[in-house]
Amino acid sequence: MKKQKLLLRTLFKLITFTLLIVGITSCNSSTEKDKANSSTPKFKGKIALDVRDSESDWSAYTPKSAPKGAPNILFILYDDTGLGAWSPYGGAINMPTMDKLAANGLTYTQWHTTALCSPTRSTIQTGRNHHLNGMAAITETADGFPGANGRMGAEVTPLSKILQDNGYSTFWIGKNHNVPEQDVASGGSKKQWPLQMGWDRFYGFIGGETNQWYPDLIEDNHFVDKEFEEGYHLSKDLADHALGMIRDQQATNPSKPWYMWYNPGANHAPHHAPKDYIAKYKGKFDAGYDAYREWVTERMIEKEILPEGTVNTPMNPMREDMAEAIDNVRPWDSLNDDEKKLFAKMAEVYAAFSEYTDAQVGRVIDYLEASGQLANTIVLYAADNGASGEGSPNGSVNENKFFNNFPDELEENMKYLDVLGGPETYEHYPTGWASAFSAPFKMFKRYSQYAGGTNDPLVISWPKGIKARGEIRNQYHHSVDIVPTLLEAIGLEMPEEYNGVKQVPLSGVSMAYTFDAKPNDPTQKKVQYFAMLGSRGIWKEGWKAAAIHAPLSGRSNFDKDDWELYHVDVDRSESKDLAKENPEKLQELIDAWFVEAEKNNVLPLDDRSAAEIIGIERPSQEPARDRYVYYPFAAPVPEGNAVNVRGRSYKILANVEITDKTSGVVFAHGSRFGGHSLFIKNNKLYYVYNFLGIKPEQVFESSIKLKPGKHTIGMEFKKDKAGDKGESIGNTTLYIDGKAVAEGAMRTQPAKFTLSGDGLCIGYDSGDAVSELYPSDSKFANGTIDFVGVTVEGTPYVNLEAEAKRTLMSH
Repeated sequence: MKKQKLLLRTLFKLITFTLLIVGITSCNSSTEKDKANSSTPKFKGKIALDVRDSESDWSAYTPKSAPKGAPNILFILYDDTGLGAWSPYGGAINMPTMDKLAANGLTYTQWHTTALCSPTRSTIQTGRNHHLNGMAAITETADGFPGANGRMGAEVTPLSKILQDNGYSTFWIGKNHNVPEQDVASGGSKKQWPLQMGWDRFYGFIGGETNQWYPDLIEDNHFVDKEFEEGYHLSKDLADHALGMIRDQQATNPSKPWYMWYNPGANHAPHHAPKDYIAKYKGKFDAGYDAYREWVTERMIEKEILPEGTVNTPMNPMREDMAEAIDNVRPWDSLNDDEKKLFAKMAEVYAAFSEYTDAQVGRVIDYLEASGQLANTIVLYAADNGASGEGSPNGSVNENKFFNNFPDELEENMKYLDVLGGPETYEHYPTGWASAFSAPFKMFKRYSQYAGGTNDPLVISWPKGIKARGEIRNQYHHSVDIVPTLLEAIGLEMPEEYNGVKQVPLSGVSMAYTFDAKPNDPTQKKVQYFAMLGSRGIWKEGWKAAAIHAPLSGRSNFDKDDWELYHVDVDRSESKDLAKENPEKLQELIDAWFVEAEKNNVLPLDDRSAAEIIGIERPSQEPARDRYVYYPFAAPVPEGNAVNVRGRSYKILANVEITDKTSGVVFAHGSRFGGHSLFIKNNKLYYVYNFLGIKPEQVFESSIKLKPGKHTIGMEFKKDKAGDKGESIGNTTLYIDGKAVAEGAMRTQPAKFTLSGDGLCIGYDSGDAVSELYPSDSKFANGTIDFVGVTVEGTPYVNLEAEAKRTLMSH
């Protein structure tokens, strides 16, 4: 027995010794590997016991400086603007600041984008095609495929990080829309937020759009709790912050160059503008969009934006069996007088929004000129996709209807004629103006196969680096070409490896050669694929192949798509289909599309409807559940993280303690353009469901008054059926301490409340108020909210009410 124990002890010691040796070896190996991967330079000084006998070495700790004479960069990027909108291109919308920059630089006539904002913005950040960035479409449509996951990986390092590492200050102003929807939360991952993507400062909004009068704002890494005084407009606020960031930087580090990405909310819906700017355009669009399209094409030819002989394409170019009703254009002559008044006024608001924002950008340009910085600043002024067709053929006073597949009604919209552009509307013009402002091309935003969705304005001014003044450049280029252009202008390169991760090569080519080129010199770009929401095309060496497939059409059958062929070098507007005359050339381009699709993670193609794609449940650090508990006065919970009550029965309960003076919001989600709210007013309990802003609101008012003390209050919606437009139809009951105090029929929206970011709030209503029965904010006052619970699990209300009551009484 003793021998066995001795043998076991010896064996144990041998095993322990072996593990120790392996551990030390592994540790040493790891340490050496860490040293090899360390970005800190080797210390070259001398270290002794006494600092007096030692020699310091600052080379390991001194930040890297930018190349000598490196320029500042100011990139102004609008939304939703076709080639035929702005004055530098012959359009009717006055853009004095852009005109000034064009006169001092270059105007590009064939600069293209992806046809949608998030994807285009990702290409401008990284210089890689949008599918390589995981941005097949907007972040709200992300899906679990390599090209569509909505997250930019470590292998596509953005330009901002490279510039930040090389001595630049980096500032992002305005719209982002490159953060996964479920991460737009106070406690969510910040890995894709601007400050983690190479930006020193950020001020703006993370989502795809926001109310210009009541925006959802984020500064750096936190949500901004801001009260909006009368006359506030986001465009002015963004200019104020842009000026502040540059001035602060110049006060402390004037020798350091800076890169500012300036992304106003314009010209994305909602179209909001001051009254005096709207008045400037009174009557300017009364002739209608058919006439405007013809007029502006002629102007563009006169200004040599388009070559002589360019033909205007039809307003409704899609084959009848391929067209989407929501994207059709109603001929101006077919409209009645009210429709003409409404549609013309909508164009006036859009134009005013654009010019007012240009005036705010002008304040920044004026400061740079006055401070002597403009000469060595590369200013790029552009738009991220063609004009937007989300307004449907009838226009909308509430764009959220488009995302809920819900039609607009003229009678409802005409009520807002005199207040269009103001806080009362979330306006979007009809598809006719999208077609007109994207003249002379076919279609508009989302249609990636046609230039109407992709051919966008771009002006570049750099007085110190570009000799040409007021010249045009016709070379074909794309948004992926911006990063290589700026790197060449600065004198830097994109590293092959960054922080130990091998980088995907840049997809774009530098446009810097165009600075000294002649207007019609050959382009150095060879090929560019397009793919968006089921639409697709490819440009190669002056030829373009376009698949006849509408985005978001839900038709599938991509293998049966017909393709068109255009020789865009001689037919800029893509007016003459040469597919039958040149079948070999067409097949060459179709084959090239599939090669590019394979290289860039484009497949699978996705043409599902907006409501279907946006409604996908996506993984989150907080998995979806049936019960949600929220606490008062926290930051708004974004829709991607909030409880999903769409298309189902649900209940809201709250434990409160009140006095006879208590009032305010208990629960709110959304805005006046779609949302619901539980609140106390005049000692009564209210629940309002605002269905897409359509009046009257669905109001439930308690039949009794609340008495001072502790109460469990809430509501229950029981879905009975689905309506013909996807809405849920059922019955709602309002409760106080288990007693029904109001009841009635109700309908709920089929899709999201809004894309503007109006999140779920407890104890207040952020931004624009859900109901007209109380003003914005309406913080819960003179009482306390213990918590608010929302459930979609199907548990009877009385059971949940008993649980909440027990919790309330235990406090």
